[in-house]
Amino acid sequence: MFHKEGYQIIMTSFVIAAAITLGVEFKLDNQFLLKICLQILALTQLVLVLQFFRNPKRETPINENHLIAPVDGKIVIIKEVYEKEYFKDLRIQVSIFMSPLNVHVTRYAISGKVKFSKYHPGKYLVAWHPKSSELNERTTIVIENKTFGEILYRQIAGAVARRIVNYAEEGIQVIQGEDAGFIKFGSRVDLFLPLNTPISVKVNDVVKGGVQTIARLP
Repeated sequence: MFHKEGYQIIMTSFVIAAAITLGVEFKLDNQFLLKICLQILALTQLVLVLQFFRNPKRETPINENHLIAPVDGKIVIIKEVYEKEYFKDLRIQVSIFMSPLNVHVTRYAISGKVKFSKYHPGKYLVAWHPKSSELNERTTIVIENKTFGEILYRQIAGAVARRIVNYAEEGIQVIQGEDAGFIKFGSRVDLFLPLNTPISVKVNDVVKGGVQTIARLP
């Protein structure tokens, strides 16, 4: 299964791969090695695009006391920070870095009501740059949940990403584990949680979006 945000890119990549594969078959009939190399490159780019936009079905056990990973990736930051856009106070930041090989679907970490949703155009610094959370293209979404209170997550584009898709609109009710958006060819999601939130992961842990618990309350 592939994510709907990738359909156009997948079709374009398929047409390009087919055109190159068939074209060199007839045009380079006497240059076997070059022909094979070009066909392999064309098929490789198609496979990479298909892998990037894959959207595996995930069964999320709804639990109001659990906050789940919104994306697949590696935990790169867990620290206390000052969140200056919405809360304007201290929060625990948990950041998940996505490599090009990860599933890039964003899922709701918790059920609740969307209180805030804002898109910010910006730069395309590498995702691990200290200022990427403030300077890169990004979206900021706040969900109000009766157990955790208000939590904020931020989709952040990276050096390759050029488009963030966000389905969270202010005022709607969302369900834990459902599709919240997509980051095309990018790169990182930050969570900002209340200071007393008991975190269940540590730096360098690899997490699975829509399944793995990031924090749990008693």
